[in-house]
Amino acid sequence: MRPRTVPGRRRAEIAEAAARFFAEHGYHTVGMREIAEAVGMRGASLYNHFSSKEEILYAIALAMTEVPVEQHIPLLDAEGSPADRLAALLRAHIRHLADHRVEHLVGLRELAALTPEHRAVITDHRRYYQRRVRDVVAAGVRAGQFAVDSPGRAAVAVLDMVNGISWWLRPDTDVDELVETYLGLALDGVLQHAREDRA
Repeated sequence: MRPRTVPGRRRAEIAEAAARFFAEHGYHTVGMREIAEAVGMRGASLYNHFSSKEEILYAIALAMTEVPVEQHIPLLDAEGSPADRLAALLRAHIRHLADHRVEHLVGLRELAALTPEHRAVITDHRRYYQRRVRDVVAAGVRAGQFAVDSPGRAAVAVLDMVNGISWWLRPDTDVDELVETYLGLALDGVLQHAREDRA
């Protein structure tokens, strides 16, 4: 079941405030009343937007998995070499993560707090994303662009590396520099692709 689509900014504000509380204090120690107070509403009014604290967590985690699938995966279907397409996805992935670091961190750290049904939806999105990255890595191996024995393990390594940014990223980080550094680590390091061959 997806979160109810109550329109507009208010729902997003609630999710953003909840993510900050969850990141700072932990999901299990934060109550609905605290979240409501953070966005200037009464506790009972919060239930007009979300039926439970778990539904808020699900909305946060869903945005951090569904949006990348919808927005980033098409980059893998664009024209260009496997290395070019993977580089485009990684640029988008890292920028999305930098823009939503707190929500991304909460989605990673609090996955076990979701209901089995909600956790399965998030896990399915992540597995699909990982599988598509694996497929483009495999295409790069076949094209002689990447030199790895296991495209599946290489995809996991690359995604784990970039997702780990959310644990330490600071607001004053130069995101442009970060993107290029991690592209080098992923493509030139993990996948053993020569930088000079990449557009």
